[in-house]
Amino acid sequence: MASKKVERRRKIRYKIRNKIEGTSQRPRLAIFRSNKEIYAQIIDDLAGHTLVATDSKAVGASGTKVEIAKEVGKALGSKAKAAGIENILFDRSGYLYHGRVKALAEGAREAGLVF
Repeated sequence: MASKKVERRRKIRYKIRNKIEGTSQRPRLAIFRSNKEIYAQIIDDLAGHTLVATDSKAVGASGTKVEIAKEVGKALGSKAKAAGIENILFDRSGYLYHGRVKALAEGAREAGLVF
């Protein structure tokens, strides 16, 4: 049996995914947060392709988890700019918008992504 917290996040994630869909002009920035790492990818849902992806392991930054998440956002933003992506949709995947999720979003905005 899944915990109430996991089930709650799953329901929120499905509601968000029913409302937004990434296109080639405006792809979706999806986040996954585990206890130790944070992963982010920019997805074109219509084509079914991941355009840009990065995670906290690839960045190799040190510090608190919030600082690492901000570095992941900056790295993802710079990769996206190199791939010609500027406007995105933000998919928080059912996580509350605070802490590491907020730091990743702020890092992506600092790198030049608009959402």
